[in-house]
Amino acid sequence: MSHTGRSVKPRAPSADEVALSGFSEYLTLERNRSPLTVDAYMRDLHDFGTWLGAGRLQQASMSEIRRYVMYMAGERRVDARTIRRRLSSLKTFYRYLKWSGGRADNPAAEVPGPRMADKKPEHLHVSEVERLLHTQVAGRTDFQRLRDRAILEILYATGIRRAEVASIRIHDVDLRNRTIEVTGKGNKKRTVLMGKAASGALEAYLGVRPRTDDQALFVGRHGRRITPKHVWRIFRDVYDVSGLQKHATPHTLRHSFATHMVENDANLETVRELLGHEHLSTTGIYLKLAMEHKRRQYDEAHPRDRMVDAPERKRGRRP
Repeated sequence: MSHTGRSVKPRAPSADEVALSGFSEYLTLERNRSPLTVDAYMRDLHDFGTWLGAGRLQQASMSEIRRYVMYMAGERRVDARTIRRRLSSLKTFYRYLKWSGGRADNPAAEVPGPRMADKKPEHLHVSEVERLLHTQVAGRTDFQRLRDRAILEILYATGIRRAEVASIRIHDVDLRNRTIEVTGKGNKKRTVLMGKAASGALEAYLGVRPRTDDQALFVGRHGRRITPKHVWRIFRDVYDVSGLQKHATPHTLRHSFATHMVENDANLETVRELLGHEHLSTTGIYLKLAMEHKRRQYDEAHPRDRMVDAPERKRGRRP
């Protein structure tokens, strides 16, 4: 009630807000996308809408989308992978508008994304992972220390994503068989395996986990489920005091898991299933990394090149 005694009518949502709300519902109900994925779509569209100006999102033209791509690549220096993801969000949004009758065309459909250089996934070496897993952060309670250790062990042992870690429920875990049922992208479920080190760390954490009605496996001090952002912070807190210098994120442990498995002759199809990749081609990048690893081992182990190098080194010496 205002001071004049008149009620203030709530502001009616704009056409763009209505379209975004419908798109969010479409992603959730029709496309079965996770809340984390829906949030990513909304952030991408908000960024584009801000660049366009208020009220322009539904009416955007192909030329405006092309200029936006050039703006991200030039002035903002956004990396190619992020640009392609944002462009994919726009294509999906305008495809939804066309499907729902919001507009007659998809202005993003024919806009090409920037070319991506072949980028190898960054991973940690085995010794670096070992160092990380033995790092402790000062000032942590026993509960926090054991929980954080279990999270890092699970990330490396299973290769699952941080959002998948946060979504695990207690009854998803089978310590006897050392398996976890996880919910991945598109709410698809799969069973992943873990080793004795990870199951031991998990069992130690469960011994100090606070009693709570929340069925989440990993909880905070107040007994409520942690979020993917919390998993990221836990990783960073430990990584920052580990002394390791290269850039790394929780996803780096996923790459490390896959790389180390393939380097040790794990079947690529098995790794694909454990990672939750839909296509084997996505997993194939780790095969290239494994071949580089095997080539280094070959060069170090096979004596033939050293036989050739030795006489040449002798000829290069002065008499």
